[in-house]
Amino acid sequence: MISSSSTQIHKNTQKLDLICASAPVIPVLTLENAEQAIGIGKALVNGGLIVLEITLRSAYGLTAIKQLKQALPNAIIGAGTVMTPQQYESCVEAGADFIVSPGFTTELLHYGSQSSVPLLPGIGSVSEAMQAMALGYRRFKLFPAAVVGGVDFLKAIGGPISELKFCPTGGIKPTNAADYLALHNVMCVGGTWLTPTDLVQQKNWQAIEVLAAQACALTAP
Repeated sequence: MISSSSTQIHKNTQKLDLICASAPVIPVLTLENAEQAIGIGKALVNGGLIVLEITLRSAYGLTAIKQLKQALPNAIIGAGTVMTPQQYESCVEAGADFIVSPGFTTELLHYGSQSSVPLLPGIGSVSEAMQAMALGYRRFKLFPAAVVGGVDFLKAIGGPISELKFCPTGGIKPTNAADYLALHNVMCVGGTWLTPTDLVQQKNWQAIEVLAAQACALTAP
């Protein structure tokens, strides 16, 4: 007999596949105020990156999710750096379309398995992947990708556990993103390079739109 949580995780896997197929790069954003959120959000979407991950690293994160959902109805807004079921619930209430965690707890995985808003849990080892697989998860964030083995790790795990797919984040840059995207078990990559501090401080949204367009053009070598 298939449990309701298994059915929900299967549906969530399909949702994540559609989300991650929408663009090769998911910008990972830590936002501080409304002007910044709307300026950056519109620039990235206009540049072609319609999936955005808004982290909870700032107190403004939840508010940013709400504002971007209203300002950019065609964008897919995710919540990142989610570590507890309570944060998960708050992000869903704010309107998040998907949830991303840097790692996981059993409690968080169980909560995600029963939510219609999909969880992309972070893993950094084969053992962690196996723990999450036992609960039905097949889609993961590899974090911090560059530190835990990057492309070599993903190549190694791609043989024995071929049904898993990843969004590597952490140390991804324009110079190495294509190497990740060339792998059969990589859906897309996450990156912070699209919002350089100097451009954000200058409110140079046009330059950020150009970076987004360049990221959209990234393909496997």
